[in-house]
Amino acid sequence: MTGLAPVELATGIVFGLVAEPVPLPAGAVPAAALEAAVLGAVRGDGPCCVSFSGGRDSSAVLAAATRVARREGRPDPVPLTLRAAHEPHSHESEWQELVVAHLGLDDWMRIEITDELDAVGPYARRVLERHGLLWPFNAHFHLPLLEHAVGGTLLTGIGGDELWSSSRAPVVRRRRRALAYAPFALRRAVLARREPIDYPWLRPEGVAAARRAAGGERAGEPLTVARRMAWYRGMRATATGTAALDRIAEDVGARIAHPLLDRALWGAVATAAPRAGFARRDESLRLVAGELLPEDVLTRKTKAGFDRVFFGRHARAFVARWSGAGIAETMVDVAALRQHWAGEVPDPHSLTLLQAAWLASAGDRVEEPLSRGR
Repeated sequence: MTGLAPVELATGIVFGLVAEPVPLPAGAVPAAALEAAVLGAVRGDGPCCVSFSGGRDSSAVLAAATRVARREGRPDPVPLTLRAAHEPHSHESEWQELVVAHLGLDDWMRIEITDELDAVGPYARRVLERHGLLWPFNAHFHLPLLEHAVGGTLLTGIGGDELWSSSRAPVVRRRRRALAYAPFALRRAVLARREPIDYPWLRPEGVAAARRAAGGERAGEPLTVARRMAWYRGMRATATGTAALDRIAEDVGARIAHPLLDRALWGAVATAAPRAGFARRDESLRLVAGELLPEDVLTRKTKAGFDRVFFGRHARAFVARWSGAGIAETMVDVAALRQHWAGEVPDPHSLTLLQAAWLASAGDRVEEPLSRGR
């Protein structure tokens, strides 16, 4: 079971750093660093598969793996795509087809899903019953993909958001720059008041605790790009999430890797960036994958969402019979949480609590037979 603090369970957010930031290695060329990050999976035993949504991050990883495979005389990587036909917000077919055609890939596996990825549905229950509560709540999303990578490696685009965001120059107002020289306790208190965390299921004590945690985290964020990127790369959220995926991959006999979290790649981007960071988010992406992807993919602003996929009939059936067990009420108002879950699309930050309640409420569960779910 993942060791979440009470405020992290209540908010679904993991705060803080694993340890003091470690300086990133310098010297590599960003594009070459990404190719080096995928090389092990391309050369390894078994299939090299890529979790491919059609977004910029997974497209960059797929493009780099394809280039390296052809240079090494290895089979092309196989893009694996989950498609939820009933959820329009998750559709990226046009972007997926553009990238696959651009790369000239013949083998592309599209896995149709309905409600299997519900937060307490068949895939999630397999993970919960084996490991207890993991973070993030949707770690099971990769399980159907990993089942197709047995004996080989599944590459993901995880880490892209953090890489591009941390290498971009933040908008720092004069007061925020002056605050950087204030004592840590003052910085934390000021930034905590500015945090927008106010989920409807939190009691006032929960809101205050979440804002303190978030304010303390932000108070330590450096302003220069190299230090800021090292700080981002050391976040507990990254370590916690990738550790959960490692456990799930091991269960099915596959490996999972995240090239966009590779420290050499982060160091290469930090070295290439201006001292304060890039002016635009897509500048770092261009350095890493600009030669590999169509211009439309590099500049796209949209992003698919799977939020509705995670709260369907399995979750609603459980909530309808849930007694309220499994939720500590120090920070969470159980009645407000139940009301929130009755809404059309609950906030995903509440779904860690849903899984905790499911684990604690054996008598309240509505069980369906488990299957491999392919």
